[in-house]
Amino acid sequence: MKPLTQNDLLKKIQKDVYVQNYQPSILIQDVKIIEIKVYSSEDGTFEDLIRLDEKGFFNYFPKFQLKQINRSKIIPGAIKAWHLHFNQEDIWYVPPEAHMILGLWDLREKSKTKDLKMKIVMGNGVSKIVYVPRGVAHGVVNISKKPGEVIYFVNQIYDKRNPDERRLPWDALGSDFWEIEKG
Repeated sequence: MKPLTQNDLLKKIQKDVYVQNYQPSILIQDVKIIEIKVYSSEDGTFEDLIRLDEKGFFNYFPKFQLKQINRSKIIPGAIKAWHLHFNQEDIWYVPPEAHMILGLWDLREKSKTKDLKMKIVMGNGVSKIVYVPRGVAHGVVNISKKPGEVIYFVNQIYDKRNPDERRLPWDALGSDFWEIEKG
């Protein structure tokens, strides 16, 4: 059988046919994504998420000293965005049973990737942690039909008298940023 070309398709759709890009997106400067190995056995699973050295520094991030661990439960369809920190860094973890999109936006004027936006699929059967440096705005949308959890590790203790959390409107990049890309 002879292979087809785009010209062999219906004329009315030829201009709309394209090849999907599966290349990884450009990573925002200083953001790190680490896939966590999930060990499966007959009785369930095990994940070695974080190891700390004797001084409380993370195994994957030797300059990150853990000060607080937070958990956020997010209802289906909810968007929690945008927020950023001037002093604090975050390490985000979404369990593989959830399905969320972590949005990142580099707001650092002197960054090589300033104003770069990216999305990272979290959960959806994969276990990973994402390091979010200070000055990178971040938010999340739960695209699942069930509530999901975000566990985030931070290197600053929250101080309600002098909070290091700044906000931007959830739709600062347009509401379509949080929509699932179709195709």
